[in-house]
Amino acid sequence: MARTIGSNGARTAEAIRQAGVKLIYKHGYEAMSLRQLAAEVGLQSGSLYKYFDNKQTLLFDIVRDHMEDLLGKAEADLAGIEDPLARLRVFCAFHLRYHMTRVAHVFIANMEIRSLDEAHRAVVVGLRRRYEGLLEGILRQGAAQGVFEVREPKVATYAIISMLTGICMWYLPGGRLSQDEIVDTYTALVIGGVTGGAPLQPLAVPAELPEREKPARRPASVAKAART
Repeated sequence: MARTIGSNGARTAEAIRQAGVKLIYKHGYEAMSLRQLAAEVGLQSGSLYKYFDNKQTLLFDIVRDHMEDLLGKAEADLAGIEDPLARLRVFCAFHLRYHMTRVAHVFIANMEIRSLDEAHRAVVVGLRRRYEGLLEGILRQGAAQGVFEVREPKVATYAIISMLTGICMWYLPGGRLSQDEIVDTYTALVIGGVTGGAPLQPLAVPAELPEREKPARRPASVAKAART
């Protein structure tokens, strides 16, 4: 795990984490070297070991922090809301807005989970299952109350999270639709899919995506990574 360090060290450790996110997103975990990472933050390679035991520890720190942040903020947004339909709307809005602003972290958390060792991977998978459990609980509650028509809440959970996470595949700020409009569109699809309305399907991807620097690999769905 990351070493316990003072305030100045904490700032350096955070700089290393952010540089790690940038380089792993761009090159992939296996291709990123500690020499590259040290150069990115202006350190000697050996100095990195004052903050992280090894590259594996850095990856785990990045992915674990991402999942703990995702889970904690989702729970906070849902706190005090009892109605299952209202809870589903809040969950959809939270998931979409979070993923629209953290593409690199989402990519790493989904694609590089395979690079974690067994013990670290188990921790991350546990956090993901807790996050998925929030949505599954909402669907089961709604089905029990006759609000939702969901025969397989777990399968529906995977389908909805996969669809919502797909926003990372194409969204860029400054497009034709605002974040609010995108959230409304996706949420309507989810609500329609669980209440017997419109079928659950992803928002159509534009024929031509705006130019941007893309990683060699695409983010996988949260649900797929949790089941591997």
